[in-house]
Amino acid sequence: MVENRPRIYHLLGNLLTFHAFPEETGNKYTVVEIKAAPGAGAPPNHHAGEDECFFILEGRFEFFLDGETIQTGPGDFIKVPDGAVHAFSCTSETPGRMICVNAPGLMHDTFFTEAGDAMPDGTTEVPKPDGPPDIPAIMAVANKVGMTILAP
Repeated sequence: MVENRPRIYHLLGNLLTFHAFPEETGNKYTVVEIKAAPGAGAPPNHHAGEDECFFILEGRFEFFLDGETIQTGPGDFIKVPDGAVHAFSCTSETPGRMICVNAPGLMHDTFFTEAGDAMPDGTTEVPKPDGPPDIPAIMAVANKVGMTILAP
């Protein structure tokens, strides 16, 4: 376990709980539980060198993957090929929840923890936004890690 490092972050209406950081897995993968508020998600983006997949636990999500729209629900699995343009949004009336695995995960670890706001241990509810997101700061972190965020 990583000492003195927050495990829970809030970013763009998503509560991100790290179950495994890369340094806990020999820098092979990251496991993040995402609890997304209704309408929240991730904007269209792509990145090279990181495999990514999602397993839906609760709620419904709409994924955009390489030009295709996919409706998902509990038990569905979405694999994002390396470099593919992808996005998702929670389409449920209540928060949705899924597991995201990134390999090797270093890019996503840095992006989520530097662009997101650290939350207290034990946080389980997606916080209400206290204003609009700082898009220039989020874009700067994305550029730093090699992630391209596209206009919705």
